[in-house]
Formats: sequence, C-alpha cells, structure tokens
Amino acid sequence: MTLPALGAAGGMAALAARLRGLTGWRQAAAAAVLGVAATAALPPLHVVPSVFLAFTGLVWLLETADEAERPLRHAFLLGWWFGFGHFVTNLYWLAFALLIDAAQFGWMVPFAVFGLSGVLALFTGAATAATAATRARGLARILTLAVAWTAGEWLRGHILTGFPWNLIGTVWAGTLPLMQVASLVGLYGLGLLTVLVASLPATLASVAQRRWFGSALAVALLAAGWGFGALRISDADTADTAYRLRLVQPNVPQSLKWDPAQREANLAKTLSLSRSPGFESRTHVIWPETAVPFVATDFNESGPALRRSLATSVPPGGLLLTGAPRAERGAEGRLLLWNSLHALDAAGSIVATYDKFHLVPFGEYVPLRAILRFAKVTVGTVDFSPGRGLETLALPGLPPASPLICYEAIFPGRVVVPEPRPAWLLNITNDAWFGLSSGPYQHFAAARFRAVEEGLPLVRAANNGISAVVDPYGRIRVQLELGDTGVVDANLPLPLQPTLYARLGDLTLLGLALAVIAIAGWLLSRRTALR
Repeated sequence: MTLPALGAAGGMAALAARLRGLTGWRQAAAAAVLGVAATAALPPLHVVPSVFLAFTGLVWLLETADEAERPLRHAFLLGWWFGFGHFVTNLYWLAFALLIDAAQFGWMVPFAVFGLSGVLALFTGAATAATAATRARGLARILTLAVAWTAGEWLRGHILTGFPWNLIGTVWAGTLPLMQVASLVGLYGLGLLTVLVASLPATLASVAQRRWFGSALAVALLAAGWGFGALRISDADTADTAYRLRLVQPNVPQSLKWDPAQREANLAKTLSLSRSPGFESRTHVIWPETAVPFVATDFNESGPALRRSLATSVPPGGLLLTGAPRAERGAEGRLLLWNSLHALDAAGSIVATYDKFHLVPFGEYVPLRAILRFAKVTVGTVDFSPGRGLETLALPGLPPASPLICYEAIFPGRVVVPEPRPAWLLNITNDAWFGLSSGPYQHFAAARFRAVEEGLPLVRAANNGISAVVDPYGRIRVQLELGDTGVVDANLPLPLQPTLYARLGDLTLLGLALAVIAIAGWLLSRRTALR
C-alpha cells in the first residue's frame, strides 16, 4: 500500500474514532448534522458527495450501539436524530404554505415542519434499530442498513396516505445515466443501492487488511449503474408524435390566486398567455392545477359563459386541458367539491374529467373531521372529496393519458393503471404554495423519476414552475424555470415499451432486497463460523 493510501486510510480511521467518541447531546447533534448532509445531496443543491459523508458517518455512529447498555434504543435514537435533521431541512418549505395566511395558519408551522419531521424520523430510527438488532458488523452491517432504510422508505410511502417525498435515490436526479436504474428497480430500489454505495466508504476506517474492498465495491456498483444508464440512453429513440403542445405558466402568487378581486384578472392573464405568438401552430393547450378559479360545469349559471370564454384558448380541433374545482350537490343538498382536470374542446364542451383522489391531509381535507374542527389550508370551508382513483383518461384527438394532480406524481409504482396503458403522464400542479423554495424542485424531480420508471413521457404544467416536457428517459425537452411567467411549446414524445419496473413493480425491489439480505446472511454465518 502506498504512503498516500495509508495516509487517507489513517485519516478516515481518525475521523471515525472522533465520531465514535462523541456522547450524549454531541452524538445526537452529530447524527442530525449528518442528516442535513444527506439533504444537501437532494435537489436543488445536488451536492452528491455529501450523501457519502452522511451515510458513512451514520455507520460509524451505529458502531457505538455495539457497546451500549441498551443497543436497540441507542441505535434507534441515532437514526431518529439523523432523520430529524434530514427531514427538517428538506421539508422546511411547508412553512411557506402556512405563512401565506399567517393569521389563520401560522400557528401550525412548528407542527408541520418539526412535528412531521419527528414522525417521519421514526422510520429512520426503526431502520437503524433493525440494523442493530441483527448484530451485524462490517460489510454485513452496511448491507443490512441499506435494506432496512429502504424498508422504512417503502413504509413511509404506503402507511396511512403515504408520503414518499425526497426518497434518498432522488440524489441522482441531476445524473441522467444513474436515473435509468429506476427503470429496473424503481426509485425505492435505486435508494437501496444509494445507501449501500454511500455507506461502503465506512470500511476505510477498518483495521482489516481488506479495508479498501468496500470503496472498490462502491466504485464498481456506481460504474455498473452508470454503464447501464449510458447504454440505455445511447439507444434512445428521440422521435416525437405530431401533437403540438403549449404549456402555460401564469405564475399567479398564491396570495392572489383566490382573491375575489383578482380571480377574473388571473384568468384573463392565463387566457392571454395561451394565445400569445405561436398559438396558431399548436394543437393542444395545457394549464396548471386550478388555473380556472371558478367552477366550469353547469353547477351554477355562470358555467356556460365561462366555458365559452375558455374555448377561445382552444386550438381548432384541439383541446384545452386545465385544472379547475368541480362541485355538485350531494344528499340533502350537501355541497361536494373535487380538485379536477377538465378537457374542453373548441365548442366549450367538457369532453373528459378526472378528479384527484390522493388528497393532501390538512391541505385539501382535515382527517378526523369530527374531532379536528380547524379549517383546511386551501381556500373554503368544505373539504375536497376524493376521486375514484387512477385511470387512463381517453382524450379526443390525443393519446390516452394518466392524469396526476399535484403530489399524485410522487408515488413510485402508483401513477398508471396496467390496462389500458396510457401513452403519457400528465401532471398539473400549483406549487405557488411553496414560493421560490426547494419544494418545487423536489416535486419536479420526483415526477421525472415516474417517467423513467414507467417508460412514459411526462408533460407537467405548474402555476409558478417548474413546467416541462420530459421524455421517457427523464430528459428535459423544454422547461419553464421556477418563478417564470410565459409559455413553452413542444411536441409530445413517443412512449417506450413498458420497462421492467412498469411490468413487475416493487417485485423488482423485493428481488434486489432479498439478494442483499442473502449476501448479508452469508457474511454473518461466515463470521459466526470463524469464531
């Protein structure tokens, strides 16, 4: 071994010893800081090396549980503090939404940011406790942590309504070749490999002769993923369909979006942008979530006149696809509301409708309404009703689409129905709630991964950004940046044949996890046999 190599290994060993030597609040603070480092690797910063620092450091801290009086409790708390630091710094933007009407909702900020982060950190704490429970050491500990972390992420994305925001595999959103791995094992599987690769440098602090094996394995895994992705992209078919889309980004501030004195002006602005130069060459126009701040159906007398106005932004023979609230009277005259997407033709007729089904708790409805009496964050006193669920929406003059309103696009493996398979993903959203924070960047990154996973192009219209057309490989064809006002034109890309992940879903994740568990089990049995 060369002197520089010995020096590097010695430095890693010294750093590991320093981390292991921390106790009490200093150890908890170190775990939280490492969680913050994991956040720095996510969009929009994309400081990917920090994820290696984060998980390598976490592995070293977990080694202190081996000698603790209550090892499972010790490991759980380390993971909890890591998760708390991680989630507070990647969910801080929730405060932006609550401070739009600070007088009514400002009191919720500590609960939304710190309280939610504390709850989500239970999953990371459970992952580190499960790792400690196996009594694994060295490489076996790292393999176990990768599987346990991924199990925690999967549960976080499914329990109750699920909230798979900023899954750790999202750190590769700025690295197109490595994004392609999601076409095989989804973003959860990419996250498992990410934790594994990011933790392997921890073996550099080992006293064993093969201390470089872990880092060499990390490099090999990264190279394999990169090679697969580069090969997949090199064979990419860049052909487009003949459907010429226009995405409209009106950039209406959330504080003015539902202001009674501003709603007509906001709609007029969106109509004017739609008909800006180049409109004559378009076949279809797409507006964001609730871009129409009025009910466009015949629920009230203004519906027909509103639709005639909207029809002025429909290209001849084409469609306007727009978000709008939908209302009906239910039993005993009770008002029912849906967050919907309408397709309107040039005659002003609504030819297709999709109702959002995956609603945001406390944003669009208040859980346990009989007990919790406070208002939802969105305007109005009536909770939104859930739609029927995912569907492939038939659109006259367009290929069938899978509509996804707002955060419905963040759920891996749950954005399309198998039959009939859609030809594209249509995501409309209003991220103006989160201002110029990291939230919209993270939301867009999640949506791009759905395109890679499913092998389907993504068309995304956002009120204040980021609006874009993304091909099935996750490549951005056109884009309007966060905070821009305007339109962007592009043809709809062609879909691919279903990817492995699109065909098998999380069965591919299960296969990967079982393979990693088998290797960890072999290492544990080998260690036991050598005693």
